[in-house]
Amino acid sequence: MIFSRNLEKIRNIPVIQIEPNRSQPRRCFSKKDLEGLSESIKENGILQPLSVRKVFASKFELIAGERRLRAAIMADLKTVPCLIFDCDETQASIFTLLENLQRSELNFFEEAEFVQRLIQNWDINQDIIAKKIGEKQSTIANKLRLLKLSKEQRNKILEANLSERHAIAVLNLDNEQQIDFVLNKIILEKLNIQATDFLVKSLLNEDKNHLEDSLQFLNNAINNAFNAMNFSKIKAERYQTETEQYIEYVIKISKNVKENFESA
Repeated sequence: MIFSRNLEKIRNIPVIQIEPNRSQPRRCFSKKDLEGLSESIKENGILQPLSVRKVFASKFELIAGERRLRAAIMADLKTVPCLIFDCDETQASIFTLLENLQRSELNFFEEAEFVQRLIQNWDINQDIIAKKIGEKQSTIANKLRLLKLSKEQRNKILEANLSERHAIAVLNLDNEQQIDFVLNKIILEKLNIQATDFLVKSLLNEDKNHLEDSLQFLNNAINNAFNAMNFSKIKAERYQTETEQYIEYVIKISKNVKENFESA
């Protein structure tokens, strides 16, 4: 249990006493949906209470139910039914995420942005978030990777109704230009996940082959240079080291003319 609910019954609270949730992960509210919900509230009332926490004697912060609150205000309601929870700001933020996930009201970029805010603002690690929302830590890590995409790329993905798996697939590419190219191709040709994965792997293999060809060309050039130096009686040494990210070449050429002469 994240936190406990006060034992008092549902309480009608004036809307002017309820502050929006500063940690609300959902950024977009459809005007049309709000208008439809507002008309339903006028006709039937609010069927599910909002969740709030008390911050001052007569002030409450919304935990869950911002859409209902907005629609209630549009319907000119002066009070709304609420359940009051006993929790701190961190616990309220986690509950807000859970509420939105269970209702599927967030797109995957909003989920990623909110998880990032939880980590940055409340010092909560990925393992804790994963346990709270019933996911694996690797799933949370993948969600955070989504934020590497630019704002323009995210909007393009959402506008085209592409899936989270599409977004994760293009993240395997090496640069912005490749990602933009693949996104445009996915949208234009309506590629599914399998076709997207195949396209991404093809581009990565092309890059790998190009790198191998370039390294071979570089090695040949270095060998030719050393052969020329040896022919000219110039003393030189070379070293090569390789890490997961880099291949490093070090070339040392003696500036000592006498040493070069003696090594001949």
